[in-house]
Amino acid sequence: MTQNSNSTTGNRITVIDALRGFALLGVILVHFQQRYSNFSMGPFNEHTPILSQFDSSIQWLTNNVLMGRFINIFAFLFGMSFFIQMDRAAKKGIDFRGRFLWRMVILFVIGIVGSAFYSGDILSLYAIYGVVLLLLNPCKNWILTCLAALILLGTPKLTTYAYDKITAPAPTEQISEAPQFPRMPERRERPVLEKPSIIKSFKNNLTSGTMVKINYQYRMTNRGYITLAIFILGLIVGRLRFFETAHLHRSRNMALFALFIAGTMIAGWIAKAIAPEPVPGMWFAPPSVTSIMTTAMNDIKMVFSSAALLMAFVILYNIPAIGKCLNALAPYGRMGLTNYVSQSIIGACLFAMWGLGATFGAWGATELMLLGLVIYIVQIIVSTVWLRYFKYGPLEWLWRSATYLKWQPFINR
Repeated sequence: MTQNSNSTTGNRITVIDALRGFALLGVILVHFQQRYSNFSMGPFNEHTPILSQFDSSIQWLTNNVLMGRFINIFAFLFGMSFFIQMDRAAKKGIDFRGRFLWRMVILFVIGIVGSAFYSGDILSLYAIYGVVLLLLNPCKNWILTCLAALILLGTPKLTTYAYDKITAPAPTEQISEAPQFPRMPERRERPVLEKPSIIKSFKNNLTSGTMVKINYQYRMTNRGYITLAIFILGLIVGRLRFFETAHLHRSRNMALFALFIAGTMIAGWIAKAIAPEPVPGMWFAPPSVTSIMTTAMNDIKMVFSSAALLMAFVILYNIPAIGKCLNALAPYGRMGLTNYVSQSIIGACLFAMWGLGATFGAWGATELMLLGLVIYIVQIIVSTVWLRYFKYGPLEWLWRSATYLKWQPFINR
């Protein structure tokens, strides 16, 4: 059989594993550019970045091709995996709802551990959205499609904006105050920098870092809402069994790719039409109807571009010569949970000041891109070798064993 999306390892559709590995490539490259949210001002070791002439190009690539797109694919596949688990259990006559709920509790705990290393870790949020999918699962596809569309169009933000406007207190007349003479500035002691500590870092990531993450996801951007919509879309596409037959419909795949490219362009044009001049983002100024709608259209543009990337991967995967190369990513994707959490741990060790942040924090964009690629390739090699001897990645095995409250087979025999 030629390599295509219908080739399987056991009951797995390998194109989904390879696509998950592809998504995690973009995730690690973006997070390396963001230094895993370790924005310390130093003190850094003296360092002159090499290949700095490429830094602006790398930053453009990160902002306009990688950022948001690959994590969208990762979220989409999570929504699809929900359907696959529920569907396979239903075929065996098993009610998997209670087990899946417990599975999300375990994932939430894993996400909390990951958040200790990287405050932007999204696994705990994914666990919550997994529970939401469980509640939405009885809904028909057209209801889910409408719900996803409403979310993407900015309905949550428009609703909160309208509520804030309605409940805002009426303006009161300002009472002039007696003039005050300026005071001499008080003499302040020079702040003493605390010694970096992994325990303090964990505490900050799990407290203030978590609040920053929530604020970013739901107030400064629509990121949290968009992720939920993409989860729902993953569930819908799973129900359509798209990937099970993708290799049989090459013309359809090409048409979808062209459609998503067109959707990307149209959403961008609509955003420009709404606001011909740049408007302050919601993290710079209080939201307005214009900024909310412009952000929504830019988010839809990003979702379309993510879908175009996904379809490009599927098309290339079903070309035998190219698909054989892309299938090298399948082991990485099979160990997606282990590799994602490992990325966070490695990123913390490299960029936190309790680790090697004094060195790697001073690296330029091109150096960080190359470093991320090296670590990604090493993870591919480790994943490939690991799965020759073991059935699951370490965290996948622990997650599965905890789900069934029974140690699962681990070693390949």
